Amino acid sequence: MKFYFTSSNSPDAIKAKNKFIKRYGQANAKNADYLIPIGGDGFLLKSLHDFSNLNKPFFGINYGSVGFLMNTIKKENINKVIKNAKKTEFKPLKMEATNLSGKKFKSIAYNEVSLMRQTHLATKVQIKINKIIRMKELICDGVLVATSAGSTAYNLSAHGSILPLNSKLLALTPVSAFRPRRWKGALINESNSIEFKVIYSRERPASVTADNIEFRNIKYVKVYSTKEKSCEVLFDSNHSMEDKILNEQFDF
Repeated sequence: MKFYFTSSNSPDAIKAKNKFIKRYGQANAKNADYLIPIGGDGFLLKSLHDFSNLNKPFFGINYGSVGFLMNTIKKENINKVIKNAKKTEFKPLKMEATNLSGKKFKSIAYNEVSLMRQTHLATKVQIKINKIIRMKELICDGVLVATSAGSTAYNLSAHGSILPLNSKLLALTPVSAFRPRRWKGALINESNSIEFKVIYSRERPASVTADNIEFRNIKYVKVYSTKEKSCEVLFDSNHSMEDKILNEQFDF
């Protein structure tokens, strides 16, 4: 097996990367069999964005603060762990947005696309599913669409539903909803498209973020699941992503 190790700027992650390279060698990213990001969840997401075009499997090693999407490898033999690892497809979201000037933006998100207020004023959003208005006006701090892999990140913090990886669902979750106050969000089949229209977008400006890429003064947003830049992520068979998601639902 040939590996390409890359790490975050954390001193511990850098030290670990050097240790792994010394033990297993370092291949060029294009020639490697596996890409090994070392750090936290945020660094894994960055690596997916940076290297998705190589169509290589990713095996993240946790040297971050949370590491929900990462594996814990200390003294185990990486060759053996990867050989027995469970494969998970990270199918991203495609985000298409238009700002107040009519400029259009596109981006990919593996975790979530979030529309958020830019000022102290709450944002007002109209929501369409497959071009049909499902909510005329949501008054909130924001609203997000999360993938199953991203459902345990920002979505969970906003009290959204945790989604099993094979559910083929997207979580549509409000952030601090004011009206309708009791609306907790919805689960949408990934075959559907979701559109947001920012009402009073000049008076109540909003920004949209796809993972860590932000665009401001947004008027329209369309979000849908895509096979574009889909990635294969590996998890230790003893600590699979499915197990982590299941455990999270019973962790109080």
